Formats: sequence, structure tokens, C-alpha cells
Amino acid sequence: MKDKFYQYIQVLQDKITSKLEAVDGKAQFKEDLWERPEGGGGRTRVIENGAVFEKGGVNISGVHGKLPKSMQAYFNVGEVDFFACGLSLVLHPKNPMVPTVHANWRYFEMYDSPSPSGKLVGAWFGGGQDLTPYYLFEEDAIHFHKTCKTACDKHNPTFYPDYKKKCDDYFWNTHREEARGIGGLFFDYCKASDDMNMEQWYHFVTEVGNSFLDAYVPIVEKRKDLPFTEAQRNWQEIRRGRYVEFNLVHDKGTLFGLKTNGRIESILMSLPPHVQWVYNHHPEAGSEEEKLIEVLKHPKNWV
Repeated sequence: MKDKFYQYIQVLQDKITSKLEAVDGKAQFKEDLWERPEGGGGRTRVIENGAVFEKGGVNISGVHGKLPKSMQAYFNVGEVDFFACGLSLVLHPKNPMVPTVHANWRYFEMYDSPSPSGKLVGAWFGGGQDLTPYYLFEEDAIHFHKTCKTACDKHNPTFYPDYKKKCDDYFWNTHREEARGIGGLFFDYCKASDDMNMEQWYHFVTEVGNSFLDAYVPIVEKRKDLPFTEAQRNWQEIRRGRYVEFNLVHDKGTLFGLKTNGRIESILMSLPPHVQWVYNHHPEAGSEEEKLIEVLKHPKNWV
């Protein structure tokens, strides 16, 4: 399964980066191959200063070795070996009318002793995709969520409502009492059970991965040429600050990477290049900016 899924994310990375380059029309992804001293490595691809994307990354990695002490406590296990692979992407557009997007699809295994002789003691999939707009176009939110629901419904009618709620709960800035964005899907610890074997989970996770471009690209193409003001750009940078806060304070993927001696440049590629923290900032009453905040404080059912 780990070889099969790693092969899938290699192909998916190629597909996504090719499409995004075509959408941008100016910048191209720069590729960076890296190795992790403890085992494994990855292929980082970053786009910067494009016509559409100010900064973005579409990264894959496959890492293995001894699970560090800090993560043993997190998973409530003793000395074990692990393998983890996944594709992680974040795209920060220039135009504040285009939303930031994040997606991740991953697979994890644990062994009672070093692989390949070690016995598999746990395996699961995780992932999801979510949207962070700076200005709320309700039809965009509906399109993104409908695409997520369509992918889920092919496998189980409970998946979309369950994983939509998990996404709203997970991407919650507790210190701000607001969501990071308007959500999407979030699922983790998808293990073999009476209802779903690992092959079925593989088909579900890859279905969601394959739906990503359909969920996001039409929104980008609809909004990328809209006019915007300097004040709207400032608002985008203030909201990006909240994005940074979530990633550095709450995000499990970021923390896992930092605690397993992951590659720092790849882990922090999710951070936008231009950000503001304005003291005690509040949007004007009745403004489009306030409309967004209301939805972030009270997540909606979009479909």
C-alpha cells in the first residue's frame, strides 16, 4: 500500500503543478529534491511571483525511521518505527478576490521493529482540502463544498457531513474564536474496519485527491482578473496573519514535521510572503470584510 500510494502522489503532483502553471501563465514551479538523514526524502515544488500565484507549494515526501520520543507520547506508543508519505499543498494568490487553498493526502504506517522485517502494527490514511477566502463569494463556497460532497458520496453518504464538521472543528483558531476559512473536508486515522478495508480507503482518498483541481481551478479562473484596491490587499494580508497563527500554533502536520526533523523549508512553505498584524483591527460595520468574519465565527452548511 505504501508503494502504491507514494506512486499515486507522484503522479498527482505532476498533474496539479502542470495545471497550476497553465492557470498562472507566467511563473513555473521550481523543483527541489531533498533527503532526510534518518531516512527518506521528498520532492518540493514551489511557485513564486506569478501572474496569479504570489507563492505556493505542492510537495510530496516519504520518510521513515524510528518514531521520535516526542511523537511516541503523541501516538501513545513505545519504541516503534514508522513510514509516512503524503502530498501537501498551499496556494496564496495575489488577488484578494481569489481564495487561498490548502490540501493534504497522506498515509502512515507503524512497525514493531525496523522495516522491512518489522511487523505492521498500525496503518491509516488522512487528509482533506479546505478554502480560505478573503472576500466571500457564496457561489464559490457552494462550488467547493459540492465538489467535496460529490467525491465523498461515491463512497459513503455519511462521509461529507462527518468530514465537513471535522474540518470546521480542526481549522478553528481557538485563541481568536473563529475559523481559518470556510472549510471543506478533514479526515484522519482512516483504518481498516468491518466497514472499510485499506483498499477501499485508498480509493476514497484518491477520489478526493483527484477532485482537487475541479474544486479550486474554476474559482481561480472566475476571480483572478477582478479589480481590487490597496485597502482590500491590506485586508488580505491581515487575514493571512490569522492563517500563519493557525499553522504555527495548532496545525498537527506542521508540528509533526518539526518534531520528526522534517525539512524546515518544505514545512514552512505554507506561510505567505506578505503578512500584516495590525493592532486590535476590526472591519467596518456592514462591510464585505465583516460579512466574511460573521461566517468564520459561525460556520455554515454550504450544501
